[in-house]
Amino acid sequence: MSNDPFHKLREQLALQEWPNVYFFKFIVPNDPHSLAQAASLFNETAEIAFHESKTGKYISVSAKEMMLDVDSIIEVYLKAASIKGIISL
Repeated sequence: MSNDPFHKLREQLALQEWPNVYFFKFIVPNDPHSLAQAASLFNETAEIAFHESKTGKYISVSAKEMMLDVDSIIEVYLKAASIKGIISL
């Protein structure tokens, strides 16, 4: 068994051709610092959308970005893991 938490994702993504557009979705606490950190995961060409939850406690962050390979996608998820309270979907 692999110790890589992204093993299944790597397998699935390896079936696609790269570069390709990838869709990321995260949920973060609704505070300016968390939102800024989440937005900084992506480059200036990414299409990013923010949607507030019904209660206003959380913001969903959706982004479409051209990714060069599977490792660049995993790198975004690893950076995201350092953001307090983030949930990767």
